[in-house]
Amino acid sequence: MRKYIKPIICLALVALIVSSATGCAKVSYISGGVMQAMDEVKSGEWKTKNVQEVSNEDVIRIEELTPGTYGGVEFNNLDDVISFYKEAYDKTKPKTAKYTDENGTVQDWYAFCGSQEIIVSDILIDGQSNAVINKLIPQLLDSLYKPSIAGLQPSMNQDPTLDVDENNEDLLTLRATADDLLAANVTDNGDGTVTLKMQPKMVEMSHVGLDSQGKIFTSLNDIGAVYDAVDAFTWASGTTDENVQVTYKDGVAEVTIDVNSGEIVSAVYTMRAYASVQHANLAVVHDKSATVTVDYVVKFPCDDAFYDKVNVHPV
Repeated sequence: MRKYIKPIICLALVALIVSSATGCAKVSYISGGVMQAMDEVKSGEWKTKNVQEVSNEDVIRIEELTPGTYGGVEFNNLDDVISFYKEAYDKTKPKTAKYTDENGTVQDWYAFCGSQEIIVSDILIDGQSNAVINKLIPQLLDSLYKPSIAGLQPSMNQDPTLDVDENNEDLLTLRATADDLLAANVTDNGDGTVTLKMQPKMVEMSHVGLDSQGKIFTSLNDIGAVYDAVDAFTWASGTTDENVQVTYKDGVAEVTIDVNSGEIVSAVYTMRAYASVQHANLAVVHDKSATVTVDYVVKFPCDDAFYDKVNVHPV
């Protein structure tokens, strides 16, 4: 069973973007649009913008909790929010259902599953933005990234037996605590459900299940290993640890829970990562930098359109 490639591809693309933006034609599957981008690079038809470093300030992006009773449940602090979420998460996530995969094989996967989407934005090569390269990214994603259904975040696989962190510990239950949250709030929907919004604290180089971001979202683990694995990729100066940085911040999990059943009925997880690569050498490209913003959005439950898209269907 294919494990999730998911957002890690986007950050590997930073290196590919560097090569395309500087006229390198040695990456075989970058053609068409890149050739046009190369012409623009040579002619100087770039849209430039100032390089903006990612702030290390962790800013609250959602309303903070107003203590009170919501849907008949009392929420006085972040502990109450995360405890209620954990109870619902632990009750909902482990349940399984049967699906037919793209090969027609019946699989036991998570019953409550979501659709995945990657959104790449704010791509800068040496501090410059190019419209053609921006248009090329969706094409690259379509060719390199193959989504499937996802389990409640964080999740590394839709098969519960394969859903483990880098230490081979399962991800069936929620590990997050109040200490992992920067802010949270609760809304009474008036229909027997409440919606929790949770913003985890900022993390540099997050690992799934092991830090504040990775306990709420499916983060990227050791992204530096992607670059170390490419033989043609080297650094003009410094090390991988020094030159590859990923800041996770501003992401929000929005989860709706049925108060009576105690189960999650819908959710949208929006993880945001700000990635930066400095001093990159790749083929004929030397000492280049690139930055990109990656949003990884997982929506629950799956709809029929996404099932059809990934050719996976409930039995």
